[in-house]
Parts: sequence; C-alpha cells; structure tokens
Amino acid sequence: MATTDRSLSQAIAERRATPSFDGAPIPPEDLKRILDAGLHAPSGYNMQPWRFVVVQGQEQKRRLRAASYNQAKVEEASAVIVACGDADGWRKDLDLILQQGLEGGMPAGYADQARSSVPNYMGSFSSDQMKAWLNKQVMLAFTHMLLMAEVMGYDTAPMEGFEQEKVHEVLKLPLSYWVVALLGVGHLKGADKFDGGRLEMAHTVFGEEFGKPLK
Repeated sequence: MATTDRSLSQAIAERRATPSFDGAPIPPEDLKRILDAGLHAPSGYNMQPWRFVVVQGQEQKRRLRAASYNQAKVEEASAVIVACGDADGWRKDLDLILQQGLEGGMPAGYADQARSSVPNYMGSFSSDQMKAWLNKQVMLAFTHMLLMAEVMGYDTAPMEGFEQEKVHEVLKLPLSYWVVALLGVGHLKGADKFDGGRLEMAHTVFGEEFGKPLK
C-alpha cells in the first residue's frame, strides 16, 4: 500500500524513473485515485482523447513486456498503465462533452460554435498531425497520474520503449488508438536510480524572448 502523502514539490524533487519494482499489488482504491488524477487533466476543447488500459495480471504483463523490448520492469510493476489516444474520440464524444459542458455552465452559443469548429479543426488533421496532437493531450493526463502516484508514496517508471503494433496486438486495441507511453507503478525493489541532475534554469528558461535572462 501507499505509505503516506508527500508534498507535490517533494514528489517532483525526489522522483526517479524506478529501475525495478517489488510487484506487490496496489489496492484498488489507490489505483482509482491515480487514474482519476489523469482524468482531471486539461485537454484541447476538453475532448479528453486519452484512453488507458491498466495491466495487472502477471501473464498479461509478461506479454506486454515482450512487446516493450523485454523491459523487466514492465513485468515487475504492480500495475502498468498503457496510455493511448483515440484518433476518433472527438467524433464519438463531442455531443456528450458539450452536453456535460452545458450542464456545467457552458454558454449555449459556445456549444453551438464548437459543434462546427471542432469537426472543422480536428477533421483537417493528417495522420501525423493527429498523432502529434494525441501525444500532447495524453501526456498531460499521463503526468497527472505519475505525480499523483508519487505524492501517494508509490514509485513510477515512465516508458516510451515499446513496439506500437505489438502492444496493439497484446491489448486488442482498436485501430483508431495510438499508444503514447507506458507508466509502471509500484514500489521500488533494490537501489533507486542515480540522480542524473538537471540543467540550471538560466540554461533553459528565458524572459520575453530567446537569449534574454529571466529577471
């Protein structure tokens, strides 16, 4: 089980990509809390195009490991959250999302405009543009889940090493799904990963325009 809640700043500072997990089961209520954090992430037009497949069974984790360049932590993790984006989600969910928005105070005029502007925008995407858009949206939710797990005292391992077609086959995913990343969640086994360090803020952050220091 999770030990105790950490502050967000502490979780961010201490987080490492866990090299090995002990495989102890995660209580369902903890797992749902982690997933719920992802479902509350922001998204373009509030389209929420993310879809998550939670893999906990040992045999299914073994299959997923084979589709993920044989990374041992895929099989060791208590749960692996496979984060996907649905390229057709906007078509299927637009009416429901607008209805929920109207119930939450969305102006009717905004909803009427969105009924045409969203299909006009999303429908113009090429396959590569859609994948790029899904990557951005799904990673917002992915990061919410990762940080919630860390705040709760769990260890995490974000993974981008997998074979798209093989993961599709293992999880029986619809053709419209694009696999973005895998998130291993559990508790560390053995030594934690070394601290790789971070570049100084002055190296990566600028004020007003590129090259000017932030004051």
